[in-house]
Amino acid sequence: MAGLYYEEFTLGQKFQHSITRTITEADNVFFSALTHNPAPLHIDAEYMKGTEFGKPIVNSCLTLSFMVGISIGDTTLRTTVANLGWNDVRFPAPLFHGDTIRIETEVLELRDSKSRPDNGIVTLAHRAFNQHDQLVGECKRSALLLRKPS
Repeated sequence: MAGLYYEEFTLGQKFQHSITRTITEADNVFFSALTHNPAPLHIDAEYMKGTEFGKPIVNSCLTLSFMVGISIGDTTLRTTVANLGWNDVRFPAPLFHGDTIRIETEVLELRDSKSRPDNGIVTLAHRAFNQHDQLVGECKRSALLLRKPS
């Protein structure tokens, strides 16, 4: 499904994204290395044995990237002019290697752009759940979208 134009979104609209993703150790280590994040809590299994988690946890920025990325095809693919920001980013439970996530999105706000009459602003809530339906991440994303061509 192609992304939706601004006018095609409705307040309260919900999306259950069909793409799910099992997070691998390689995903986590590569992402941490690419982003220069050497925190042992993501990449050092021996270090993590002595923590409350007992094993490495997935880099929260990777979780955020999957939450947004998985949602794009159903929501804003090819209709995004720009992402304006992320707010209220939270990770209420850890995500581990081997966990499978699913993503839900809800439309929270729609408003006309004051400076760009050909665009509108949509605010979306993205939520990530693991295979046990436990919330592992959430954020609000504001995006500047194209309006339908006339």
